[in-house]
Amino acid sequence: MKHLSLSALLLALASPALAHPVTVQSCDREVTFDTIPARAASNDVNLTEMMLVLGLTDRMVGYTGISGWNKLDETMRAGVAELPELSERYPSREVLIGADLDFWFAGWNYGMNVGGEVTPETLAPFGIAVYELTESCIHIMARDRIAVDDMFTDIRNLGTIFGVPERAEALITGWQADLAGIAATIPQGDPLRVFVYDSGEDTPFTAGRYAMPTAMIEAAGGRNIMDDVETSWTRVAWEPVVERNPEFIVIVNYGDVTADQKIAFMRSNPAFANIDAVVNDRFVVLDYVEATPGPRNIAAIRSLAAAFHGE
Repeated sequence: MKHLSLSALLLALASPALAHPVTVQSCDREVTFDTIPARAASNDVNLTEMMLVLGLTDRMVGYTGISGWNKLDETMRAGVAELPELSERYPSREVLIGADLDFWFAGWNYGMNVGGEVTPETLAPFGIAVYELTESCIHIMARDRIAVDDMFTDIRNLGTIFGVPERAEALITGWQADLAGIAATIPQGDPLRVFVYDSGEDTPFTAGRYAMPTAMIEAAGGRNIMDDVETSWTRVAWEPVVERNPEFIVIVNYGDVTADQKIAFMRSNPAFANIDAVVNDRFVVLDYVEATPGPRNIAAIRSLAAAFHGE
């Protein structure tokens, strides 16, 4: 029988591979990983940034669904410079199979559609395990509420899957300290009325009860005026927006229509002339990667709090 030296034994015990198999909760499924994924990909800019912040590029063979919506900024360009984009928009099943993936980090309406050709069930026969973005679970199961902790859950689960739990916990601990510091700056009083304007002129695409901006706005001392809409990202009519009279409007910046163009549309439309936020020019711009679940949420909450309550 071969005997290991003490140093070799300690190194072996410290190896993350020995932690596997591991099981994590992914929406309404439990997913078990016998080994650390070696050929991973992620969909969308915010999910990809979660992989990057955990230092997982050496386990990735690419990403999907970013450039088709003009979502790359300089930070993300640098982060994914050595990775190919497998599909500019939602990938087909053939694209993912052709890349020989063993793991895909995606979500419902973040690369997958209910009843579509690309789902955890359709990819499983090809050896591709899927971990689903927690925010997106509302599309396939009931949930109580959205919370910034949902992003922490994803970071923690990715850390478990890829054998870097300490890295994940260090990030979460830092973010939690940042949130506590932000909370200490928020004055007492009724939360400010806030509307999230993503896109659309005939009908606005916005954040409902289960979209991450609802939790971010709450953490910054506001209330999403659409927090009674029982979904995450969705379209609503303009009439309730006008009736609920937001004091601030958060513009989500991405795509072919710029934030300035969205603001100009709201300023120039007579239907919005008496909205408090328009009258007082209270617009706050967040990039898409800040408004969707990911590492930039915490800094974005700080920006929202500063806008809502002053520096």
